[in-house]
Amino acid sequence: MRESKAIRDAFGEALVELGRKNKKVVVLSGDLEDSTRAEYFKKEFPERFFNLGICEQDILGTAAGLSLAGFIPFVCSFAVFITNRAYDTLRISVCYNKCNVKIIGSHAGLTVGEDGATAQCLEDFALLRVLPSIIVLSPVDAIETRKATMAMADIQGPAYMRLSRVAFPIITKESGPFIVGKANIMREGKDVTIIACGLMVSESLKAAEALKQDGIQVKILNMHTIKPIDEKAIIGAAKETKAIVTAEEHQINAGLGGAVAEVLSRNYPVPLEMVAVADTFGESGSAEELLEKYHLKDKDIVTAVKNVLKRK
Repeated sequence: MRESKAIRDAFGEALVELGRKNKKVVVLSGDLEDSTRAEYFKKEFPERFFNLGICEQDILGTAAGLSLAGFIPFVCSFAVFITNRAYDTLRISVCYNKCNVKIIGSHAGLTVGEDGATAQCLEDFALLRVLPSIIVLSPVDAIETRKATMAMADIQGPAYMRLSRVAFPIITKESGPFIVGKANIMREGKDVTIIACGLMVSESLKAAEALKQDGIQVKILNMHTIKPIDEKAIIGAAKETKAIVTAEEHQINAGLGGAVAEVLSRNYPVPLEMVAVADTFGESGSAEELLEKYHLKDKDIVTAVKNVLKRK
């Protein structure tokens, strides 16, 4: 059994570490600092923490202004609020002006669970990757979340990181690489490639073990950066295995699968299957129940792999 840890906890810890290293780091919250774990920073650096209440547009506008004054603002809220409700401000105030604002969208995906469809953000990749100048990250575990948080502070310009409520299995190592825009190989294989992000990398590893029993060798790419997507890794995997499956806790349209399809269609088309939410809203339920019902489990990835191999 792998050790698990909530990636939002790892983010909160990394934020405090950043605050100690760089006095220009400030944190803005939408009255959800307990849930996003921005409260860790609040307790350590109350003079650099600002709760602007439930007004996501104002939070992003203020963050843009702080960035122009030389600060490095981290904006923390639920993914569904900070992307959907504040999209115009994000587009114009932050991205159009290339402001050095770091946006943390916590409680994303179906695994928000009992909060239900209105709180389950399944479209943040689609909304954000279409905006010029912004980087979009989706870490795979607590270790990678810390690395991504530290990397965001060093990047000049807008960046978004998707976090989740539930604990993720720890599948990377402290000594492992993390470079924004460069996928990590989690497993080598010659028959098919699974490209996944977030929690779905863990499910992909379980699927690969099951497929191994059938003699199917699976390559797995952890695509922790949705934008800029690692085109070189995708094209290389397509040439090597000639079949690809994507897996994400997001709508099937315009997310990681769509980004991979764009790269393949322009460079090296191969059969592609996508494991994602099938163009529907979620509902209230436990995280595990929802992953099962909406076909985001390892067995669903196994099915997609077998389907794509028939088309190879």
